[in-house]
Amino acid sequence: MISAPVLEFATVGLGLLLLLIEAFATTLPRRTIAFAGILGLLAVFVATFFVATPPPNGGFWNFYTADPLALFFKRFAIITTILVLLMMIDYAPVVRAFVHGATTEAGVGEFYALPIFTCAGLMWMASAIDFIMIFVSLELVTVSFYVLVGFMRRNAASLEAGVKYLILSAVSTGFLVYGITWIFGVTGETNLARVASAVIAGVDRGPALFGMALVLVALGFKIAAVPFQIWVPDVYQGAPTPVTAFLSVGSKAAGFVVLLRVLAPFFMLPEVQRLLVGIAVLTLIYGNLAALPQNNLKRLLAYSSIAHAGYLLIGVVAFAGNAIAFYLVAYLLMTILSFAVLVVVSQTGGDSIENFDGLSRRSPFLAFAMLIAMASLAGVPFTAGFFGKFFVFDAAIRQHHIALAAIGVITVACGFYYYFKVVRAMYWEAPVANTAIPVSALTRVAMVALMIAIVVLGVYPTPVLNALR
Repeated sequence: MISAPVLEFATVGLGLLLLLIEAFATTLPRRTIAFAGILGLLAVFVATFFVATPPPNGGFWNFYTADPLALFFKRFAIITTILVLLMMIDYAPVVRAFVHGATTEAGVGEFYALPIFTCAGLMWMASAIDFIMIFVSLELVTVSFYVLVGFMRRNAASLEAGVKYLILSAVSTGFLVYGITWIFGVTGETNLARVASAVIAGVDRGPALFGMALVLVALGFKIAAVPFQIWVPDVYQGAPTPVTAFLSVGSKAAGFVVLLRVLAPFFMLPEVQRLLVGIAVLTLIYGNLAALPQNNLKRLLAYSSIAHAGYLLIGVVAFAGNAIAFYLVAYLLMTILSFAVLVVVSQTGGDSIENFDGLSRRSPFLAFAMLIAMASLAGVPFTAGFFGKFFVFDAAIRQHHIALAAIGVITVACGFYYYFKVVRAMYWEAPVANTAIPVSALTRVAMVALMIAIVVLGVYPTPVLNALR
């Protein structure tokens, strides 16, 4: 058995090793760095099943936990990073063209190494039970995303996305630190369990709620909840496509884990529940309606990400941790699959939905993979996305949030429209070209695995639910 913090330290060590290889092994093909990262992360993933039970409290364990929820989301972060690295291998020609030119691989190794550090930050966020630990791990994730979002420095859209993400993320960090300061000033604690005890003991509710509201602003930025979502469309569209997928899945999942832990001390207060209901309703309506007119697929998936944050917030309102976890697993599978197809297809003409016209004739495999992804995102029965929505709606109804569940069901109809715009383009429109689109063997295997997982969890969700226990 191993100690839980070893997982994060091993991940950071892996990232440092990859950076050293990038710096000194100048003749080594850079895709080798990606494969080394994947193999290292697989070893860390296996190690998560051999973690020793930590002591209940004291010392370092006042900041860090290795409970089942934390271990589940550590594995979630590792799998997400592995899939993103696989996408980055296919996306490398685009990166080369916008970094040092298509004739050299200089700098591409860093593109493969930085997600490892992001993964370490996500793993620490999953285990953080103290505001100081939450802040430090959140900054590790955010700083690595600063570089990844603006990595293609010769691309104006990528630079614009990087600047927007940097500025607005810095503002959200300010809200987080100020909120933590208020909570610490009222309770004298940063440990979440001790903050909960202080709130129950009857501290001054006004300042505590004000601090909690400031923290919610910061976390609202991370999960792309309304009205803190203004960065999402431009950043998602301008960032490299694999980085967009990582932002959409990894950052959102870690944000919701932290949100559940931070809300626990304050959730008994009715003011907090009413605020969350309002944010969930606004996020659902805005995300779905704004996605309707989109013609760029990355931008459509950006607004879709906002909408899915709304569905996840329904689970937060019901404080249904298992429903949120299952939804995030489903969201991982269908979002990564859609972005994996987009990475391959966009290199033939761009991110516009028009570029998918007639895809079923150019590449039936890619068209079918995107069909499965869009159906699951929309919530079609017998897909993982259907059960994800079912579980959060069921949790809301059990907690008597009938109106909120009804709004969620109504907004699902919007999703059917804009997701199936992509399906219509692939199967009903004339192809934009007659050339076939090649798919590498590794990418094909990954896509097949994602499709199988989406369908299996859409019929038999028990494995994920058992893992949460």
